[in-house]
Amino acid sequence: MNPHQESTPGEPSAPGARGSVSTRSVFGSPCWVSLTSRDLDATQEFYGAVLGWTWRRGGLGAHFRTALAGDVPVAGVAAVAAMWQMAVAWTPYFAVPSADVAASRTRERGGTVAVGPISLPPGRAALLADRDGATFGVWEGELIGNWEAWRQDAPAFIRLHTRDAFDSAIFYGEVLDWASDRPGCCEVHYEGGEVVLRSRGDAVARIVSGALEAAPDPTIRPHWQVHFAVADVAACARSAEKHGGSVLIEDDDEAVLRDPDGAQFTVTSRREP
Repeated sequence: MNPHQESTPGEPSAPGARGSVSTRSVFGSPCWVSLTSRDLDATQEFYGAVLGWTWRRGGLGAHFRTALAGDVPVAGVAAVAAMWQMAVAWTPYFAVPSADVAASRTRERGGTVAVGPISLPPGRAALLADRDGATFGVWEGELIGNWEAWRQDAPAFIRLHTRDAFDSAIFYGEVLDWASDRPGCCEVHYEGGEVVLRSRGDAVARIVSGALEAAPDPTIRPHWQVHFAVADVAACARSAEKHGGSVLIEDDDEAVLRDPDGAQFTVTSRREP
């Protein structure tokens, strides 16, 4: 996680930021993803080649970028992993009315607080981990401009691989007010052995059981996996290999990839409606 504006949901220079959505109106929903890396140039080259992203520089210096898919901000990237001794990883953020409350609830329920909450105008952020060790972030404040376009067109989907999906659903539900009596809260459904999180009727996250907490392989340990919709899964996989990444799993509709720094992500077939 990068605790700076270029890697947070409230990136103030996003197009249309003046009309951005507040986390109070979409609380509990995934609202952004962030990548920490070691080498910004290599990261830009890799994701530009594999996913077709372009880049915008913000106001905090040479280490930070916002990734764009067309004109839509997709994700924040910060080349600070080595400098700040942080893990190279993709991290999802969830919208909350109060980052301080979310952090306190996380501690009370056996999770941990790694960073924050810290003030990052126009909001506050924290990096947390659930009680099985899966890392996630929370954001309080304004979201990126044209956030609905981000939700529909950008990464748009995350999946938690965890030890026990039902236990994790309870943890996140209590931290993020899922399935509460508050108007506008995210709904939790149990479909096909998975926990499905829905916001305004749209499936925005899934939780699946089967991860092993003490597994030496980080792909098997509990973690949040970020999915990006693409037109051609096979082409992305071949491009990842060509540009120094690797393919961990691949089928016709989905591939789990690893970038040259070691950050894991998934590309999923974009189906026409």
